[in-house]
Order: sequence, then structure tokens, then C-alpha cells
Amino acid sequence: MSPAGAAAPAVSGTGSRARPAGRTAVLAAGLLVAVGVLVLVSALSVALGARSVPLSTVLDALTAPTGSNDHTVIRELRVPRTLLGLAVGAALGLAGALMQSLTRNPLADPGLLGVNQGAALGVTIALGLLGFADPAIYVWFAFGGAALGSVLAYSLGSAGRAGASPVRLALAGAATGMVFTALSSMILRADSTTFDRMRFWLTGSLAGQTSDVLVRLAPFVTGGLVLGLLLAKPLNALALGEEAGRALGAAVGRTRILTAVAVTLLCGSATAAAGPLWFVGLAVPHAVRAVVGPDQRWVLPYSTVLAPVLLLSADVAGRIVAPPGEVQVGIMCALIGAPVFILLARRRRLAAL
Repeated sequence: MSPAGAAAPAVSGTGSRARPAGRTAVLAAGLLVAVGVLVLVSALSVALGARSVPLSTVLDALTAPTGSNDHTVIRELRVPRTLLGLAVGAALGLAGALMQSLTRNPLADPGLLGVNQGAALGVTIALGLLGFADPAIYVWFAFGGAALGSVLAYSLGSAGRAGASPVRLALAGAATGMVFTALSSMILRADSTTFDRMRFWLTGSLAGQTSDVLVRLAPFVTGGLVLGLLLAKPLNALALGEEAGRALGAAVGRTRILTAVAVTLLCGSATAAAGPLWFVGLAVPHAVRAVVGPDQRWVLPYSTVLAPVLLLSADVAGRIVAPPGEVQVGIMCALIGAPVFILLARRRRLAAL
């Protein structure tokens, strides 16, 4: 073989290594752009509302507050609301991506599989029946309800010889969620004071929460985010099937348990803070996979960043669409996410399952 012929494979190999490296650089740059968009949307969330505030006033309120009405609104209402939206959006986006990856179910979503409704039932019991008003206490009831919802939905959806399928899991989750919602309604109907306090929360809202709620729930959200992001590699292995995953060194049982723990922490914390929100965990991971592909090392962080973009955008839209009042973010997310769910359910690939 000539020297030229011998050199050709080496050049080809270099090119094959360069392509993945180039794609990694593009995806990393895209993630930075997504972070920039999140910063922009966060700034708009602080500045926009029933009454818009100039960005210069926002900066003054954050750096040199004077105690004026605008500064008080920004520091005590809009900044905590925006930070809460960041935390809740990131938690729901990552939880949805984790659930879809683990179950290999494109319809998996904390709201569709009854997880959020279970967490909401736990909070309703804590507040309505037991009188626990401290978020550090009732968040544990949210965790218990979220775990119960996950177990029931998966058990019902996988019962029988046919086993679990995306549509069966979605139907089981919808049934479980309706039962939990009915139980929550029964508890609230028995106490009109608790019902008045929680009716906006049950629809899903970022309004009315203080920074204390975020401080109390931050450790749980942070723990869930860190644990969930660390599961990208074993989830990639399990995507090839259990046998292939074991061959690649993934501990199947441990990965499932840790993923369930992460989803419970994320959904329980998010629901305790903002109520049961739908479709954020469904729509965002699908959009992310359409751009970055199935690699969970990119799907998980992209979902974590872009989900709060969707949630905060919906919240801002709800504030300005019907002044001087506002439409709750749970309603806005449903208006955005419902068409996405319908499109997914009508896809030929899912219809055949």
C-alpha cells in the first residue's frame, strides 16, 4: 500500500472525532444561549406586570432601594415570584425528562401521571385537616403524595399481560389524578376557610408566596436537581434496554430508585410551592429532544434551563393579558401545553401502541 493510501484512514478517523467534538461545542453554546434567554425572561418577569416598571427602576430597586412603592413591589413581590418560578420550572422540567427517560414513555409528565395531584393531596391534608402551615412541614406530605401517585399510576398502567405502554400509563395516571383531585376537593369543601386560602394554589400559581417559602424548600429542590442531573449516564445506558444497560455497567435497580427519589423531591417541592402545574414537564423535554437528540447528558440540563423559560413566560403573559387582574400560571400553562399533548397523542407512532 502506498504512503498516501496509508494516510487516508488516519485523516478519516480525525474527521470522525472532530464531528462529535464539533457537535458538543454547538450544544454547549446552545445551552449558554438558553441560559441567556432565561436571564432575559427573568428580567422581564421582574419588570412586567399589571403595571410595568422601567428596567432602570428595577436595577435601582435591586442595588439601591429607597423604599418607594415600585421598589417595594419589586423586592418583596416580583423578585420572590421570579425566583420561585425559576425553581419550580427547573424542577418540573427535569422531573418530566427523568420520567420520560426512565419509563421510555413520551407521555410521561408529573401532571399526567398523577404525581402532582398526589403531592397536592398531601399538602391539602396537611393544611386542611392537620393545620400545618409551615412549608418545611407540609412539604413532607407533598413528598408522600407524589410517591404514592407514582406507585399507583405505574402499578395500574403495567397491570395485566400487556404490561406498561405510554397510553396505558397516561390513562392510569389520569385516573389516579382524578381520584386524588376528588379527595382534595372533599377535604376543602368541608372547610370554607381552607378552601378560600387554597383555591388559587390548586389551580397553580406563583403569586402570593414569600421568599420564606423558597428558602424552606430550596434544599429539597437543590437536592433533586443535583441528583437528577447526575443520573444522565445510567439513564443513557438503560435507554438501550435493561440487558444492554447492565452490560454497560448500569445498576438498573439503583438507577430506578434514585430516579424515583429525584422525581419525588422535585415534584413534591414544586407542588408544595406553586400547586399542581400541568404540561411543563411534558412539552419542554420533547422540544429539547427534537433539538439535541436522545442523549440525556444534554436533554436533562437543557430541560432544566428551558422549563423555567416556559413557566416564567406563561406567568408574565398571564399578568398582562387581562389587566388590572391576571390569569394564573397554571391556566396559561394548560393553554400552551394542551395542544402539545394533543399533537403527541395523535402521532402515528403513539397511536399504534
